[in-house]
Amino acid sequence: MKRVVITGAGTINSIGQNVSQTINSFKEGRCGISDLKFKDVERLSIKIGGQIHDFEPDKHFNRQQLSLYDRYTQLTLIAANEAIEQSGLIFNGQLAASTGVVLGTAGGGVSTWDDNYRAVYEEGKNRVHPFVVPKLMNNAAASHLSMKYNLKGPTFTVSTACASSNHAMAQAFQIVRSAQSPVMVTGGSESMLCFGGVKAWEGLRVMSKDACRPFSLNRNGMVQGEGAAIFVFEELEHAKRRGANIICEVKGFAMSSDAVDIVNPSKQGAARAISNALQDAQVNVEDVGYINAHGTGTAANDKTECSAVADVFGHHADKIMISSTKSMHGHIIGGTGAVELLACILALRDGIIAPTIGYEEQDPECALDIVPNEAREAKVELAISNAFAFGGLNAVLVLQKV
Repeated sequence: MKRVVITGAGTINSIGQNVSQTINSFKEGRCGISDLKFKDVERLSIKIGGQIHDFEPDKHFNRQQLSLYDRYTQLTLIAANEAIEQSGLIFNGQLAASTGVVLGTAGGGVSTWDDNYRAVYEEGKNRVHPFVVPKLMNNAAASHLSMKYNLKGPTFTVSTACASSNHAMAQAFQIVRSAQSPVMVTGGSESMLCFGGVKAWEGLRVMSKDACRPFSLNRNGMVQGEGAAIFVFEELEHAKRRGANIICEVKGFAMSSDAVDIVNPSKQGAARAISNALQDAQVNVEDVGYINAHGTGTAANDKTECSAVADVFGHHADKIMISSTKSMHGHIIGGTGAVELLACILALRDGIIAPTIGYEEQDPECALDIVPNEAREAKVELAISNAFAFGGLNAVLVLQKV
């Protein structure tokens, strides 16, 4: 089995237009959750989210491109451009033929769905744009990314609700590790912050009206965000031969299904995914210094996740730093695991642990070191990233300092 490293990273989200800005926001504990701004927001009960307010598509794409790119695709391509530029790779010849794209998204072109339902049902139009289907499909971002960079290897999209990005990155990792391709471009994106997107989530009664407070006793629900993060996964020796800057190593992964409930999480399913990921990485529980938690800010998720961590790590659980950056950028649904991987990179490369902001009251059922409110300096050699999705689908990645 080949060793896999990350040689490029890119992002755009509510706390940063690129990786540098996002990392600085993590260090500062800056909150990107604010009042939502879009058509008919006044009809919603939930009026806050991690929205990218200062994003101007016209500055990045021409009119023809915008007719094909839903907002989630736009965010993907911006993040991918940063990641591929950082990697220094130029895709041609055999490298182009073997490199592929695996991305995660839960909703795909939700804004396109919303705009066209409005046009047909509210405005009474009898025709929609001929590119509506290619614009809204879940594989649109992966396909456009592959076309832009001439990537002709295995390319597809994974859609597993809130675990989509982690599942996608796990598949890319496996493709490189098994020597099918020396390089894969991977990550995820989501943009559900439109009237229809938020209205649908309101129906679940899991949304907060004021703030995301993971692990805090007075937490009252999740807050949606939007954004994308893209990474270049590369076989270690391939990266060394070309003198690439190696960010960190992807050490292992595991996936599991609760097979219990469509929305309520299972401690056993989460614990099994964490334990199997450590086994796949061939590391001990004592090696783990930081966990980027799924940490949605809902009562059920947070206590279930803390209980799963306690079960897997035993006495060592009290020595692990665990934080949820959703408190800053919101829950980016299918793209959230990709953006959150940047917090693991920050811990491994810079020795800084992103905080869980908004923490106000200790919850006895979440009695772990959740790095409340302020970032912390700490030496970390191994980090894991948790993603536990509706449908009981779990995906955990293990990363190591190089």
